[in-house]
Amino acid sequence: MDNIPVYLIVNVSAVTDKDMYRKYEKGFFRILKKYKGNFITYDDNPETLEGDSPRKGRMIIVSFPSEQTVKDWYNDPEYQALAEYRREGTKLEFITMVKGIPPHK
Repeated sequence: MDNIPVYLIVNVSAVTDKDMYRKYEKGFFRILKKYKGNFITYDDNPETLEGDSPRKGRMIIVSFPSEQTVKDWYNDPEYQALAEYRREGTKLEFITMVKGIPPHK
């Protein structure tokens, strides 16, 4: 089960400094590709159909080939340095890792 896809679901509830967030965005995709990550989508106006809704803001979904690649990407010193721009320029609600295990039949 080491090679099941893993998805990151991210909620950025607010961009507080656009210039800082742009610096993050400029370096994000290069490091994502380094770890074979794929940007799936984002939505600035997600709609919750049931249950407690996260704060309004940008919901982002990214996939990786395995749990280990997610952890390697996240812990990469270059990514962590870049993530400081995101931390300074946004209000982040969560980054959640979801394993892509198919349902049992």
